[in-house]
Amino acid sequence: MGEPQRDSLKVSARKCILVAVREPDVAKQKEQVFDEIKGLVKTASSEVVGTLMQARDRPDPASYLGKGKLLELKDLISATGADLIVFDNHLSPSQGKHIEEVTKTQVVDRSEVILDIFATHARSYESQLQVELAQLLYLRPRLTRMWTHLERIEGGIGSGRGPGEKQLETDRRLVDKRIDELKRKLKTVEHRRELQVASRTDHVSVSLVGYTNAGKSTLMNALTGADIYVADQLFATLDTRTRKWKLPRWGEVLLSDTVGFIRDLPHHLVASFKSTLAEARHADLLLHVVDASHPQAQQQIETVNKVLEDVGVDSSDPILVLNKIDAAPDRAVIDVLRAKYPGSITVSAIERTHLDQLSQAVSERLSSGFMELLVTTNVADGKTHSFLIEHAEVVKSEYQENQVTYEIRIPKRFAHQLEKAGATLRTLDDQPFTFVPNDEYVLTVPPVDPEAN
Repeated sequence: MGEPQRDSLKVSARKCILVAVREPDVAKQKEQVFDEIKGLVKTASSEVVGTLMQARDRPDPASYLGKGKLLELKDLISATGADLIVFDNHLSPSQGKHIEEVTKTQVVDRSEVILDIFATHARSYESQLQVELAQLLYLRPRLTRMWTHLERIEGGIGSGRGPGEKQLETDRRLVDKRIDELKRKLKTVEHRRELQVASRTDHVSVSLVGYTNAGKSTLMNALTGADIYVADQLFATLDTRTRKWKLPRWGEVLLSDTVGFIRDLPHHLVASFKSTLAEARHADLLLHVVDASHPQAQQQIETVNKVLEDVGVDSSDPILVLNKIDAAPDRAVIDVLRAKYPGSITVSAIERTHLDQLSQAVSERLSSGFMELLVTTNVADGKTHSFLIEHAEVVKSEYQENQVTYEIRIPKRFAHQLEKAGATLRTLDDQPFTFVPNDEYVLTVPPVDPEAN
């Protein structure tokens, strides 16, 4: 593919001006508006030399900024020597092109910065495929803007098709071919990962989810004694990592750390990283880690729930972990969050405080979602045996003549399927157990025979 005249998705080592367009009521909080994009730019190793905010109900359809603000931006570039404009908004290809023509300065939007960071941090084969696919899907409609010699489009003889246009069409065909290739490779990787995660029936699984830089990796290190890379920057973790975590009165579970989320995550990136979140989809329990010291903690909780919903992860009943309580400027902020989310656990992963309370809460939640039962069936009943291997933890097995009794720990949602299959179910103290159709699980006591003495 011909090489564009600008670097693709390269934000690092640049002097940049941050630009944001917000609704009037939001624009009043200027410092908070720029906090997150400043963190992104810092993670991308660029220097912020100026900021520009415009309060508008709707962005300008042609240039996003109004004409006056666009000229003000041009003056700010001259005064600061900036060589990059970073919008904390999502620009259309035509809007970005128009701003570049007026300011004579390269423009990137929020999506492009995030993609650049992901590209820098991708380490595994899977995450590299995911990032490359997201980049190409983002760049394809912007190929025209990336060619600085396209003024020759109208200079061709006869058909009016110049060499620039022909090269652009070649680029598009090559990009489309690579996109198809990446999708095929990712589909194979996704299938392999789904099988791998779904096959982990010997351990209960717990997944950490949360906003980027909420402290998930630090918490995982504190809980498991692992030595996972931790950095005070956005998207330090892209690849899922899984470690064993020993819980009191329960035993070992598998704890997984997943990629962090962020507001307005590019939809191409969300789609590409669905396979990485397979751990969260198959988890028996989610721990939603929140930076409780962040002024926008509530909005971050809502963002994570929305992204989880978008990728098909059930986030209806996680344990909310309010992390970084050591960094909270005011204890009242923590109290407000705890009141809003009853059952949440406050911890400081970095200081390792209240981790025992979190472990206890996880053990109790897992226990409430599981049942310990005795299952008796015929030794030749391979179907029930296979079902238990796939969906339950078999603690021990006892054989007597042509029958086998398994002591199992099984999620409640699977218990009734055993009864339907014809297996005899009893509690550990040898009381009969049955499933009631309204999804309630009860112990059944045999009726008293009135004629019995």
